[in-house]
Amino acid sequence: MAWPSVFQRGSLLSRFSHHHVVVFLLTFFSYSLLHASRKTFSNVKVSISEQWTPSAFNTSVELPVEIWSSNHLFPSAEKATLFLGTLDTIFLFSYAVGLFISGIVGDRLNLRWVLSFGMCSSAFVVFVFGTLTEWLRFYNKWLYCCLWIVNGLLQSTGWPCVVAIMGNWFGKAGRGVVFGLWSACASVGNILGACLASSVLQYGYEYAFLVTASVQFAGGIVIFFGLLVSPEEIGLSGIEAEENFEEDSHRPLINGGENEEECEPNYSIQDDSSVAQVKAISFYQACCLPGVIPYSLAYACLKLVNYSFFFWLPFYLSNNFGWKEAEADKLSIWYDVGGIVGGTLQGFISDVLQKRAPVLALSLLLAVGSLVGYSRSPNDKAINALLMTVTGFFIGGPSNMISSAISADLGRQELIQGSSEALATVTGIVDGSGSIGAAVGQYLVSLIRDKLGWMWVFYFFILMTSCTIVFISPLIVREIFSLMRRRQAHILRE
Repeated sequence: MAWPSVFQRGSLLSRFSHHHVVVFLLTFFSYSLLHASRKTFSNVKVSISEQWTPSAFNTSVELPVEIWSSNHLFPSAEKATLFLGTLDTIFLFSYAVGLFISGIVGDRLNLRWVLSFGMCSSAFVVFVFGTLTEWLRFYNKWLYCCLWIVNGLLQSTGWPCVVAIMGNWFGKAGRGVVFGLWSACASVGNILGACLASSVLQYGYEYAFLVTASVQFAGGIVIFFGLLVSPEEIGLSGIEAEENFEEDSHRPLINGGENEEECEPNYSIQDDSSVAQVKAISFYQACCLPGVIPYSLAYACLKLVNYSFFFWLPFYLSNNFGWKEAEADKLSIWYDVGGIVGGTLQGFISDVLQKRAPVLALSLLLAVGSLVGYSRSPNDKAINALLMTVTGFFIGGPSNMISSAISADLGRQELIQGSSEALATVTGIVDGSGSIGAAVGQYLVSLIRDKLGWMWVFYFFILMTSCTIVFISPLIVREIFSLMRRRQAHILRE
């Protein structure tokens, strides 16, 4: 197979200016900060659980009996753990609903304003949830639920906006490797959140929330004053103008079928005489785009598994192996390291093949084996970290690719002339569907763990990973046949 011209003689790097680098870094770290605040909650679950249970069963709490008796929430640590799982579910459901809304809003308002507002207001809610309530010794289940619902809605502004902005600046040439590297922002955020939380956890979990909320609020201010939404804002040509001169080898990696003329969408396709400003498509029209529904269903299953590791891995290490909470937080970083390497490498391979689905399928098949191996990890930190990294490579890598590069491909298909006014909406649909699956999964994980134990949780993960493969299997078959036909045509031309 011929090496794609985009990777030859540094042609990919020559396309980028310092503005591209700034946009890459600002969007990268903005979403990293959002994820860091989420990771803080998962990293301090043990401390929160101890604070919410009676002192008769909890030697770590140093409060007067009369104060503690009037403020405790749960009769046992098990009940507190179940409520923490419920909070995860509440957050993800509100986050999922918010994604569908934020994608539509992001296609109609200034993306920088929406992103900055979401970061700053979410930081304030996190501060109230984790810091202010503890300082005031005010514990209330309904308040926690309401705050976490609002936090989910506000945090949902992040992903559709940053993907749309990246899609405005980076075209389809080399998108797999660029977005693969960039999608490490979530994993970097997890690592940042774990490091920040573990560094101040000794002073109380409220300071972990305080630190991450403060950094996130500052990041929102930087985004408001420093982020450029598109090249047109500074007089540069947009990526669509550049892509009009591209060769056939650089067609989008997501197509409606082998023959585009067979596709008859229920909305008009803009021709060359259309005005430059493209009208944003509706939610229904975005759902009807080829590949959106299969990838949304697949991501619902895969994000369930990925976010279960995100929310429960530190708790699992502490609960199952008896390791200290701070040690478990630091060890869980290796899962994110695997996801970073996996997303970048798999994105690069998909660019070389010019097909996404076959790369995803192979990785997910290997993910099943890695889940089996990790479920049988011995009580050894080095071996556990190695198995965790491999699992992150094969689970986190495909998850990063679907949520970033593939979402950008879907939102810039030839059918809609690569409209950026569709990109945030499509991203919201894919990630919103994934978050619904993840929300249901967090409740099921806590329930399965309570009733059957951790081993059955891993069986559940294996089932969901297999379902992911099933949902994208039609796309895999189609892309493999397309790849074979293109290879044959290449041989005949030679």
